[in-house]
Amino acid sequence: MAMQRRKFLKVTGTAAGAYALGFPSILRAQSEPIRLGLLTIKTGALASGGIDMERGLTIFLKEKNYTLGGRKVELTVADSGGVPAQARTKMQELVEREKVQAVVGPLAAFEALAMDDYIRTAQVPVLPVAGAEDMTQRKANPWFVRATSTSAQCAYPMADYCSKTLNWKRMAVIADDFAYGHEMLGGFQQVFEDAGGTVAQKLFSPLNAPDYGSYIAQIKPDVDGIFLGFAGANGFRFLKQFNEYGLKTPIVGGMTAFDEVAVRNMGDYAIGKLSSCWYTAQLDNPINKRFVATYVKENGYDPGQYASGTYLYGEVLAAAIGALKGKIEDKQAFIKALRAVRVDTLRGPIEFDEYGNVVGNIYIRKVEKKDGKLVNENIHTYPKVSQFWTYNPTEFLKHPVWSRDYPPMKST
Repeated sequence: MAMQRRKFLKVTGTAAGAYALGFPSILRAQSEPIRLGLLTIKTGALASGGIDMERGLTIFLKEKNYTLGGRKVELTVADSGGVPAQARTKMQELVEREKVQAVVGPLAAFEALAMDDYIRTAQVPVLPVAGAEDMTQRKANPWFVRATSTSAQCAYPMADYCSKTLNWKRMAVIADDFAYGHEMLGGFQQVFEDAGGTVAQKLFSPLNAPDYGSYIAQIKPDVDGIFLGFAGANGFRFLKQFNEYGLKTPIVGGMTAFDEVAVRNMGDYAIGKLSSCWYTAQLDNPINKRFVATYVKENGYDPGQYASGTYLYGEVLAAAIGALKGKIEDKQAFIKALRAVRVDTLRGPIEFDEYGNVVGNIYIRKVEKKDGKLVNENIHTYPKVSQFWTYNPTEFLKHPVWSRDYPPMKST
């Protein structure tokens, strides 16, 4: 997959003069553009979210006239294709060939895990949409700064809400059979069971499942509700088939199952469905309202977490680069500034824990019809949600990462 480079500054005039006068290399570097990479997925099952990632970041950079900390920004976009080996290769090309100084992305947890060791060696700040838990936990990568969510971070409040507000006692859960789905369901199960509930059934389907009929047929009839941990368009595809079968078991979703991009393709059967996410296009704050207006004007539909995620990273980068007055050549100072960011964003106020992961609001959202279209209205806010939920971090990190088999299923 070819990379796309967008150049917004040519080294002329003052910059050329700096070279001629033999200015120190650090000063010459600071007269050049900041080189930013975007590693996303533009082909395959997760392409819809990956394309939105590019759109969101581009909107932010346009708002800033491609200038951060007084320096022009040059963006290079690489398509990983959603293939771990290719994602690692594209990351390496961004760093070694394009000389980028920070990378937004990747999208998928399995991609982040595949390039973990390379990121440590390259020592380049990475701002991922990927939820891969251990990148900011047991094997914390010092070059990771995650402002969106771990795989399970949004699932914790949904599990709490199902137990304490909906009063559900028994649930079935189903997700895509890859790292993101495993981790999301593991975290959901732990919190739901700690609140007194029982996860009676756990199912995993292939990321590219052609049909969900066989999985729908397996769902136990004696559950109070079903939690969906799907990514991309899979939540839409599952719910559409579930509705066609005429089933009535209540369904709730994680942060991607009812993403705005999926909801806009759903019918009225989605009305009333609940999900949890760090974002909804309906958030009523000036930053988000401006972003949504621009996004809808350019694309014709509301932004979801993929587009808002990269816009969010633009906000984080702008705050850190501004604090450094554009002087990002010192990698250690740059990563320190990124992790020190505390700023009001389109998702609300955020800060980072000592592992480089965000602490911020998580929203319980309800699908409603508004002005003739389906939207995610915020009905409850969980403030300052940590990647460790309400657990003690030291104790939390003693257990294995959430997985297909952890926590283990109890007797049902």
